[in-house]
Amino acid sequence: MNKIFVTILFAIISIGFITGCVNDAAVVRYNLERQEQNFNVYRRVVFYNGITGDYILNIEGYLAIIVDEDGDLVVTVKTEDGQFLKHYLGLSDNVTYFSEALKPSTVSDKSYKVIFKPSIIIPTIELR
Repeated sequence: MNKIFVTILFAIISIGFITGCVNDAAVVRYNLERQEQNFNVYRRVVFYNGITGDYILNIEGYLAIIVDEDGDLVVTVKTEDGQFLKHYLGLSDNVTYFSEALKPSTVSDKSYKVIFKPSIIIPTIELR
């Protein structure tokens, strides 16, 4: 009986240590990144040529940004009518970018947000 009690007590203490390691900033950062990738954050990304000092491109809206396996920046924009546009931008040693949120977002600093999308879970079947 004591062995079971000690095991349960150890498990509870371990869970407390593990959950205590995550600070509020890490939770907020994680939740904001999920909001950004789900097109819920209005932001702007600006591309800048460091040699010439010119602004090359400016994209503004509800957008998701990733860097693909080739090192190119992929910007997917959700339009006002719910359509999507995808832009590939090559980065080089003299071209850089900056992304900023233009409107504040409300996310929790206490818990993670899990989003289930039925369209991802249930496959689309095409009949030909």
